[in-house]
Amino acid sequence: MSAVIEPRVEYDVESIRRDFPILKRLARGKHLVYLDNAATTQKPRQVIDRIVRYYSEENSNVHRGVHYLSELATVEYENARGYVQRFINARDVKEIVFTRGTTESINLVAQTWGRKNVGAGDEILISAIEHHSNIVPWQMLCAEKNATLRIVPVADNGELLIDEYERMLNPRVKLVAVGHGSNALGTINPIKRMIAAAHANGSLVLIDGAQGVPHMRVDVQDHGSDFYAFSGHKVYGPTGVGVLYGREALLDAMPPWQGGGDMILSVSFEKTTYNALPYKFEAGTPNIAGVIGLAAALEYVSSIGLDAIAAYEHELLVYATNRLREIEGLRIIGTAREKAAVISFVLEGVHPHDIGTILDQEGIAVRTGHHCAQPVMLRYNIPATGRASFGLYNTKEEADVLVAGLRKVIEVFR
Repeated sequence: MSAVIEPRVEYDVESIRRDFPILKRLARGKHLVYLDNAATTQKPRQVIDRIVRYYSEENSNVHRGVHYLSELATVEYENARGYVQRFINARDVKEIVFTRGTTESINLVAQTWGRKNVGAGDEILISAIEHHSNIVPWQMLCAEKNATLRIVPVADNGELLIDEYERMLNPRVKLVAVGHGSNALGTINPIKRMIAAAHANGSLVLIDGAQGVPHMRVDVQDHGSDFYAFSGHKVYGPTGVGVLYGREALLDAMPPWQGGGDMILSVSFEKTTYNALPYKFEAGTPNIAGVIGLAAALEYVSSIGLDAIAAYEHELLVYATNRLREIEGLRIIGTAREKAAVISFVLEGVHPHDIGTILDQEGIAVRTGHHCAQPVMLRYNIPATGRASFGLYNTKEEADVLVAGLRKVIEVFR
C-alpha cells in the first residue's frame, strides 16, 4: 500500500457514487436513498475487491507461519497496521491495536488500564451526549471499583458546556472519555481544548472516534489523546474490525485483556510470558480480511481527500438543514455550531418509527429510535428521533427526496 495517497483533483460525487455498487439497487421498487451512514457506511468496489482478492489469493493465518501464503498474509496484515498508523499519525505501529470495533476498544481500556489504575473515590468524566459504548463500560468499572462517574452537561443546542467541564476537573479525575462527534446530534466536540485541560489536571483522555474518523482528518499527535478508538464500518470499511490507538508507554504498562494464541511469547503450566506490543492485545486469529479491507477503505478516502470530504459533507449538511427547516412542525434536535453531517429531528404528531416506516416505502433509509444514546433522548425529553446522516456519496438531490418523503409522512397523518 502507498505511504502517500494523492487526492483527486476535484470532488466528483457522481464518479464517487459509481464506486459503490449498492447505490445502484432499488429499495421497495424505488431508487435507494441511503441516509443511515452514522449507523454504517456502504462499501466501495475497491474495498470489496480487496477482500475478495485476500480470500481468493492470499488466505492464510498470520504470524509464525513459514509457508508462502502465511508470509504473504502476514505482510499484508502488518502493512495495513502501518497504513492505519500513518492515517491517524500515530508515532509507531506498536500503538495500533486491532479490535472488533470502537466498542471493544473502549472495553479493552476499561478492563485493562481501568482496573489497574482506577480505585475507590476516583472519578471518570464522560459527557451527556455519549453513545452507550462510551457509557456502560465506565459504569461497570465504577461499580466494581467504587469510583464515581460524572457527566459533563450539554446545552440546548447540543454543545457541551466546556467551562463547566473544566470546573469539573479535579485531582480525583483519572480519565476523561468523550466522543469526537455525537452519533445522535452530530455535535463535534472541541477535543483539543478538552484534552489540554485534562492533561493540565493530570488526567488521561480516551476519545471515541467512531464519528470522528469518517468526517475529518484525525491526527492523534496533534490533539494529544492518550487513547483513540474507531470502527472500520463507519469509514467505508468492513464490519467487525476496529482500532485502538494508545500511547506506547500506556499500552506497555497495561495487562493483557484476553488470553490465547499470538499474545504470548512462551507458555508453560507454571508461567506465561506475554508478547510485545501490539500483539499483547491481539489474542487469537484476528479478522485478517477485515484489517486488510479497513486499510483499503482508508486508502480510498485518502484518494478522495479528507479535507475535500469534510468540505463536501458540510455543504450537504447546510443544504439539508435549510431544506428540512422548511417543513412545518419539524424540529431539529442538535444545532451545534460545529457539526458532522448528521441531522436528528422530530415531527409534530408523528412517532419517529412511523416516519422511518413511511420513508422506507419511498426507498429512503434513515435511522429512527434512540440511536444507542438514551441519555440524550432523556435530556431533550423525547422518546426517539429520526436521523438522516450523510456520507461522501450523498447528494443535494437526495436531501430533496428526503424532504419530499417527509411531506408524504405529513399527508398520511393529517
